[in-house]
Amino acid sequence: MPTLVQRPAPGFSCQAMSNGELLELSLADFRGRWLVLFFYPLDFTFVCPTELIAFGDRAAEFRALGAEVIAASVDSAYAHLAWWQLPRDKGGIEGIEIPIIADLTKQVARDYGVLLEGEGVALRGLFVIDPEGIVRHVTINDLPIGRSVDETLRVLQAAQFAAEHGEVCPADWQPGRPTITPDPSGSRAYFGGAS
Repeated sequence: MPTLVQRPAPGFSCQAMSNGELLELSLADFRGRWLVLFFYPLDFTFVCPTELIAFGDRAAEFRALGAEVIAASVDSAYAHLAWWQLPRDKGGIEGIEIPIIADLTKQVARDYGVLLEGEGVALRGLFVIDPEGIVRHVTINDLPIGRSVDETLRVLQAAQFAAEHGEVCPADWQPGRPTITPDPSGSRAYFGGAS
């Protein structure tokens, strides 16, 4: 399967739940902003609430970087709402501040290459999409493996830095650390000054 990296993100328009309200949400609504879109298997499960709470509780950090976060699963918007209303100590995601799209037809998960057809659920796919709608990063985890909000923030910042400055970010790069001008002299300068 070809990667979506450097390609336009597949469009979608779905019912969603956001802050206790049901609404329509489309990829076009996020044009001009960075977007982190992540898929999870199902509401009312085990690893999934840890991820929704982790990303939801840190949504302001993404917004401070000019990015929005949205989640997606194959559940209905009504199931999302019921889960959002359930207290966290009962396995719910009460009060999280990120929208969750309802991919009932499974077409969005299929378009993003994360649908497990035989099981009817999505793998834990995460996509960083730039303001022009181009996918800049993809990670896909197996069902039992949760994702890292810290790593997602780091990748978002690296993608933003590269887009703004035209420089590349080496392994384990963090904001404020050296980058590389992508040419032989820039590479020599980086490795000559790396400590």
